[in-house]
Amino acid sequence: MMNRIADSELIINSRGAVYHLDLKPEELANTIITVGDPGRVPEVSAHFDSIEFTSQHREFITHTGFIGKKRISVVSTGIGPDNIDIVLNELDALVNIDFTTRTIKPVLTHLTIIRVGTSGSLQADIPVDSFVASTHGLGIDNLLNFYRLENNEEEKQLLQAFDTHTQISQQITAPYITSAGPSIQKYFVDGFHQGITVTCPGFYGPQGRVLRLGLTNPALVDQLTSFRFGNHRISNFEMETSAIYGLGKLLGHQCLSLNAIVANRVAKTFSKDSAAVVKRLIAKNLEIIANQ
Repeated sequence: MMNRIADSELIINSRGAVYHLDLKPEELANTIITVGDPGRVPEVSAHFDSIEFTSQHREFITHTGFIGKKRISVVSTGIGPDNIDIVLNELDALVNIDFTTRTIKPVLTHLTIIRVGTSGSLQADIPVDSFVASTHGLGIDNLLNFYRLENNEEEKQLLQAFDTHTQISQQITAPYITSAGPSIQKYFVDGFHQGITVTCPGFYGPQGRVLRLGLTNPALVDQLTSFRFGNHRISNFEMETSAIYGLGKLLGHQCLSLNAIVANRVAKTFSKDSAAVVKRLIAKNLEIIANQ
């Protein structure tokens, strides 16, 4: 008999919905777009031909609807890896745990999860107002160190080279890495830069910004820019990708992170109209996935 998941471990509210997202299983599509900003959810669903369901609880807003015959949910996550831990686990629970018996279903569902967010470029040739599709998520945020994540040989070598280059495990945390979901990544090549996306647990110090506080490693941004491993380099950094990739892979989902570049940390430039860049990325993403 399957083990029952305790009430304290998977919290289901009075209407039969998962605790933080406030969603029931039937309210979620199998193709999901995640956005950090709750205000971005209606910007995505404005492209839907019809909206069948909306929900709002805390920073977690969900709109589920259709583009043609394609059913899509857009979910706001809020900012940061800790929020991704909540969102990815609860999205998975909605499709792979029977809420009545509180047991894992014998046949698992594989979701497609695409992050659409803003990011800072770490390469001079990836300018503001361009797009990056992340080949890997490299975490310096610690979340996946709480889970049993196994890397292949190339990933192990890449991590070792990264740690040697930055010495980050001696100063801050043990880094981790996961690749994008290949079955969805293949559709996002034309019009996208490719590269490793580093995920940070904050916006200021963790991304090398100095206001009033000194940094443990003032050279970190330059070290990220200069890192090379074979054909791989770090294209950009932000605050969610590695957590989505790591948890998504462990749970058996196909994940991709699409990044609207609004800042270039090498050129010290910021987009003149970041909202317009995000809108272009939303439209391009929806056009691609609606046809899959």
